[in-house]
Amino acid sequence: MGEERGLVLVVEDEPTISDLERLYLTGAGFGVHVESDGRRALEAVGRLRPVAIVLDIGVPGADGIEVCRALRGRGDWTPVVFVTARDDEVDRIVGLELGADDYVTKPFSPRELVARVRGLVRRSSGEAVSPARRLGPVSLDTGTRRVEVGDRRVELTATEFELLAYLLSQPGRVFTREQLLSTVWGVADYSSSRTVDVHVAQLRVKLGEAAGMIRTVRGVGYSIADVDD
Repeated sequence: MGEERGLVLVVEDEPTISDLERLYLTGAGFGVHVESDGRRALEAVGRLRPVAIVLDIGVPGADGIEVCRALRGRGDWTPVVFVTARDDEVDRIVGLELGADDYVTKPFSPRELVARVRGLVRRSSGEAVSPARRLGPVSLDTGTRRVEVGDRRVELTATEFELLAYLLSQPGRVFTREQLLSTVWGVADYSSSRTVDVHVAQLRVKLGEAAGMIRTVRGVGYSIADVDD
């Protein structure tokens, strides 16, 4: 079954945790390769081409933040979910700003981790996004996974792409954070709503001059509209 869903690279230096992650991920049909060192993990990504990476922040060699920064720096947008033992909002935000797609905090439910990985793989493959669409200067093509603002190419993570596609599916509609978590992330853990805010902030940064199209509705959520509306 691992070949059907693809290979997940687990980067974790605590054997009890990596064994648990391997058990549940293989049970869900994924192949799993484990590395306990960040530098070896970077080499493994190029060699194995995983469909997703479960990346502990505190691994030796090169920590998770360094690994993610190196991957994104070389144009590798393999979906990444951070695992952290530090329940600190700064760690989470820094991780997402580097181009990670999601995070879980230790101790975590192995089933929840599997659900997050499944969501990452689904978003990366583009299984559930709407057709190509354009709004104002922003164009999004689900076939090529390409986003442009005017003539400028915008590089997005799988989650950022799915979030933008979902907002563009109904311009002007206000989506609550809970709706976005449920549809884009595929999770019902609404305590993670801060994740939505971080991704929206990063999406605005990447959209640059079109950032104002994503509007915050205080106390509710977000919507997208042409800058001229």
